[in-house]
Amino acid sequence: MGPKPHEAVRFLLNGEVVEARGVDPTRTLLEHLRGDLRRTGTKEGCAEGDCGSCTVLVGELDGQGGTAWRAVNSCIQFVPMLDGKAVITVEGVAGAAPHPVQAAMVEHHGSQCGFCTPGIVMSLYGRAVAAKGTDAPINEVLAGNLCRCTGYGPIIAAAEAIPAEAAPEVADQLVGLRREVMLDLEHADAIAGMTRRWFTPQSLAELAQTYAARPDAVIVAGATDIGLWVTKLRKPLETLIDIGQVAELKAMTRQDGWLRIGAGVRYVDALETLGALYPDLGEMMRRLGSTQVRNSGTIGGNIANGSPIGDMPPALIALGTRLVLRRGETQRTLPLEDFFIAYGKQDRAPGEFVEAVLVPLELGGAMFKVFKLSKRFDQDISAVCGAFNIQVKDEVVTSARIAFGGMAATPKRAAACEAALVGQIWNPTTVNAAVAALAGDFTPLTDARASAAYRALAAGNMLRKAYIESARPDLATRVPEAAAHG
Repeated sequence: MGPKPHEAVRFLLNGEVVEARGVDPTRTLLEHLRGDLRRTGTKEGCAEGDCGSCTVLVGELDGQGGTAWRAVNSCIQFVPMLDGKAVITVEGVAGAAPHPVQAAMVEHHGSQCGFCTPGIVMSLYGRAVAAKGTDAPINEVLAGNLCRCTGYGPIIAAAEAIPAEAAPEVADQLVGLRREVMLDLEHADAIAGMTRRWFTPQSLAELAQTYAARPDAVIVAGATDIGLWVTKLRKPLETLIDIGQVAELKAMTRQDGWLRIGAGVRYVDALETLGALYPDLGEMMRRLGSTQVRNSGTIGGNIANGSPIGDMPPALIALGTRLVLRRGETQRTLPLEDFFIAYGKQDRAPGEFVEAVLVPLELGGAMFKVFKLSKRFDQDISAVCGAFNIQVKDEVVTSARIAFGGMAATPKRAAACEAALVGQIWNPTTVNAAVAALAGDFTPLTDARASAAYRALAAGNMLRKAYIESARPDLATRVPEAAAHG
């Protein structure tokens, strides 16, 4: 019944093959590096993917004969997720002399206590060897690294002094390693001595078969959420299914007016395409987590976990996105807003998983706006996230799709607000009436992020902002990069 669990995990660590045999499937890469391999340069700060002190680079075959590198938080990556991949830690950066990244940090006094420094070095090293090189915005790259000693001025000065360089090339080693891993996946038995089981299906059909046979299993995509179940909640996870090797889930294609995004597509890989289609969505995605989180987290995973404060669902609902679900050989498609039933409950049968997300390629000239309101600009959970898809013809609103996150137990459309807009003149009077109608759509809660009154006021003001920006496009503003850490 589907692929067997495998008994060993092999990956390249700073250019050398290492093997983890009999490892607990929910052991994090950070724990393995520090505890088992004694690579203590990588630090543990928050153990939840926020502070960046545990940042390492992970390399994979890019499908074009080379290696693609990305910075990730090792504190929420499970060891089996690295099978057949390459890892670079801070110990692997320097040669006989300090690497230019390290030298720049010294020269510009970017380190004091030094605890966060290895993670910052790895983020800046990742920037230096990334495809965009030094074109990647420094503040965006550093948004996932916290420093309590220096302030960011010296670190940014160090980053500005670092030239782009060729990425480490380990493709030949990875090809040989992947061959061994595939053989292991085909023939190995369960992880020795462990009750927990980790499955790594290699195709969509295998995933469907494996999950249908084990509907209580936890599906792991980027682990940016599930990792916290282990590190913070200490939740026992007995059976896990890794979708990281299912190529079909990593594909993005255009067909019949839709952009089909496989559920395993990472934010970093979808951002450019979605941002080109809908600039406001791209701007919001740049604030979704950190570089490390966007390098790991997936579009489908964010939807499947059903969080009421996830930022992607409100925007996707407003766009008219549809969801493709699969159980065994059976597929079904439904509007995204119908997937969320209640807090912690989605329209998903046992053994059924999110296969793809269908985003419309164009909105026929409609205005589309997304606003994320949070206490910090970078890497913060929204108090309110609002998305507005409004079509106006001859000054009359002909259609409206408006959705909010953070206002209810699920991401939800504002039906009364939409009804107050459609058929009316697009002017301040209509907008004020629609704002008043929001009271019938939501009864927000008061929590640590915002009071109910503040949320209600902010949601209404987001609609007003959408109107003002549509009437006066010159007033639409973006926070300058220099203010991103302000």
